[in-house]
Amino acid sequence: MAIQSLIIMLVILVLLLALGIPIAVAIALAAMGAILPSMPLDITVITAAQRIFSGTSTFTLVAIPFFVLAGNIMNQGGIARKLVNFVEALVGKIPGSLMLTNIGANALFGSISGSAAAAAAAVGGMVHEGERDAGYDMDLAVATNAASAPSGLLIPPSNALITYSLVSGGTSVAALFIAGYVPGIIWTLGAMLVAFYYAKKKNYTGLQGKFDWSRLGRATVEAILPLSLIVVVIGGIVIGVFTATEGSAIAVIYSLFLSLVVYRSISLRDVYEILVDSAETSGMIVFLIGVSNILSWVMAFTGIPQAIAGGLLSITDNPIAILLIINVILLISGTFMDVTPAILIFTPIFLPIVTSFGMSPVHFGIILVYNLCIGNITPPVGNTLFVAIRVGETTLADVIPYMIRYYGAILAGLLLVTYIPTLSLWLPELAGLI
Repeated sequence: MAIQSLIIMLVILVLLLALGIPIAVAIALAAMGAILPSMPLDITVITAAQRIFSGTSTFTLVAIPFFVLAGNIMNQGGIARKLVNFVEALVGKIPGSLMLTNIGANALFGSISGSAAAAAAAVGGMVHEGERDAGYDMDLAVATNAASAPSGLLIPPSNALITYSLVSGGTSVAALFIAGYVPGIIWTLGAMLVAFYYAKKKNYTGLQGKFDWSRLGRATVEAILPLSLIVVVIGGIVIGVFTATEGSAIAVIYSLFLSLVVYRSISLRDVYEILVDSAETSGMIVFLIGVSNILSWVMAFTGIPQAIAGGLLSITDNPIAILLIINVILLISGTFMDVTPAILIFTPIFLPIVTSFGMSPVHFGIILVYNLCIGNITPPVGNTLFVAIRVGETTLADVIPYMIRYYGAILAGLLLVTYIPTLSLWLPELAGLI
């Protein structure tokens, strides 16, 4: 029954996606189609509706709309410029400083905004002007912008990690948040090493003169309020002052205060438009999560995860080989699926397999999100890659040769995160969250 249901599900899903059906609807119909040979239509429909309702009736889920709203407020509130100035003041003397600034600012802004595409658009749009004036190769600059933008999705607050927490059966959001720091930094440092290599190869220099401490001081003062959002929200969640959901509401209030009162960079009319845009985005994500509950129910009923686990274990029982196979599947899937639906589909399939040989759900969550973030910058979908290309006014064919080395550095980071659990788990263990 499991193999039959899996085949039916995959065939329906592929056909519906090829016809342009929205991913949430395609997942729901594919899951229901897979169970129809084993269950009457009326019971299937009623149960599916109940699963959608139960899947969206979770207090933790409220954090996602709030973090989406806070990120959109930050996007419109001119926060990116302050982070760019701060990072540039830090690394301005290093060869290729503008590319390094792009990478560092992407990591910071991506973590605050929760969107790799937003980071690529906002930060890239600012840095590229200076790179053109300095004579940088713009194809290289665009590749640098694209390759570094997803790093912020690993650094909390991260909607992807919240989604994984919900689908994985309640893995601690606080533990996942803290676990994402080191892998996010590994991604960032890997991109910086590649950028530094190209800078030396092309003889790009940093800013002339001595290190300007006064400039760093001014930039720090400007950036301290946006950066403190991360400290307040994540710190409060970790030490137990408030939950992730309450922290997301605080993030909205704080971002509104900065944008409306401190910087006065948005108006009340802008707030209305931001609310509408955030509602549309949140509605899509919440519906996807509700639909994923149908998928989880069908998989549990038909025994699909156990069948896949049995298939993998029949090939090999070596955890190293199994993790490599899972990584390859996720990397391929990430090239044509967005992060959220991929998390919803693959978590119930692979989590039971990896926990069967003792892997922490927190560690697997970081591996899963790291993998799927790579899909943001790989064709044919690669929405962040194409946003960066559009911002840099270049073409995919011109950018891809430079992306190869970035892919290599990012994949090396993935292998480190996969096979050295301490990189993800030592901070949560230190904080007493595991």
